[in-house]
Amino acid sequence: MPSAGRDNATAAEGAAQALLLPEHAGDDDAPCAGGSASVLGAVCNVSTSVVGAGIMSIPAAMRVLGVAPAVALIAGVAVLARVAVDFMLRYTRGAPSYAALMGDAFGSAGAALLNVFVALNGFGTLTVYLIIIGDVVSGTASGGVAHPGVLQEWFGRQWWTSREVVLVAAAAILLPLVLRKRVDSLRFTSAISILLAVVFMLISSGIALYALFKGTATMPRMFPDFSRLSSPFELFTAVPVIVVAFTFHFNVHPIRAELSKTSDMKVAVRVSLVLCAAIYAAVGFFGFLLFGDATMADVLANFDRSSGAGVPQALNDAARLSYALHLVLVFPLLLFSLRVNVDELLFPGRRPLAADTRRFVSLTAVLMAVLYVLAIAIPSIWTLFEYSGSTFAVTISLIFPGAIVLRDVHGIAKRKDKALAATMIVLAVVTSSIAIASNIMSSISDEDRGGHVAGRR
Repeated sequence: MPSAGRDNATAAEGAAQALLLPEHAGDDDAPCAGGSASVLGAVCNVSTSVVGAGIMSIPAAMRVLGVAPAVALIAGVAVLARVAVDFMLRYTRGAPSYAALMGDAFGSAGAALLNVFVALNGFGTLTVYLIIIGDVVSGTASGGVAHPGVLQEWFGRQWWTSREVVLVAAAAILLPLVLRKRVDSLRFTSAISILLAVVFMLISSGIALYALFKGTATMPRMFPDFSRLSSPFELFTAVPVIVVAFTFHFNVHPIRAELSKTSDMKVAVRVSLVLCAAIYAAVGFFGFLLFGDATMADVLANFDRSSGAGVPQALNDAARLSYALHLVLVFPLLLFSLRVNVDELLFPGRRPLAADTRRFVSLTAVLMAVLYVLAIAIPSIWTLFEYSGSTFAVTISLIFPGAIVLRDVHGIAKRKDKALAATMIVLAVVTSSIAIASNIMSSISDEDRGGHVAGRR
């Protein structure tokens, strides 16, 4: 590594290490600096990092793929996520952050590139969180059909039920949580958020089974319906959605830093991935069962008075509100990583962010304002998932970990490790390229169709 690059990487490592060290540090030679957090707490934080907004588009992905391929894809991406994290932990060698790990392998340019990708992915993901919260509370529209939010169903259309006002109120509620300076301080809200995700899964599955019993729902397709697809390549557009749903790699180091042993982190990751894959498969299946080919990109929007399930509206509202609150509790954990990466990118070599209250608060305020504007300007979560999943998420979760192994600066990679890393990269590049091309072709086709209709008029 060049001298300048090594100096920058060292400064970034020092800043991140000071931020991430637990309050009761033990032996500095311990693999994780002797943190005091529990494995259960790590499972909660990892699971919370995984089960986020991505779950809302899993039923729509099943609508595109069919149940069997979608479940297989969920399991496959979960396995690849576990392999990628194992690679990251093996090559960490004292690196306190993902950026420092990339800096160790590729110098300051690699660290900066990781910071950029994590920041862009974080902006996309957190914008989706706010969009979903707005959909649930204020409402949305799809294909010319209005889907009122909870407040609009209860009180009608008022100025204070508008999307803009609702998102300002959500930001105010989030403020005490996003100003927390330690990851482990969010473990209790993480545990509650996982519980709420399970509550949502149980309510939605109960509604789906009730609808099936009453005859208002039919068993979902097990395989794709090619007559509904513009081309077979459209199947690949579901891949980025699943990849986004398992992108949590930027939180590996902050959570690991507060554990006593690296092996504890491996256990936490594996338990979390099994739990989250099961939740994804269940929510996807029952959501697709309930709404069929009318399943929207944000399945929560389907849980309104037009759901047709024949159950009390209170259950539909409980399903929506439980997951909206889940996202409120997940939001601070992902903002934590976004803030650290943006700070490393904009203020390299400065004193730790947690030690500079003015910088910490100012950066938090700016990030929240940008996310608010994006959530108002971008109405569709599927669009964000398609493009961010095909670029930023797949690079963070598969390509960068594979590249670190192929670089092998410590000379510890086995032949099978390099073969697996190369396979991960090839799969990521091929599937993402096809998905991006299919999205672009679909957009052009839609524009041409719209222009043709306008011309005929």
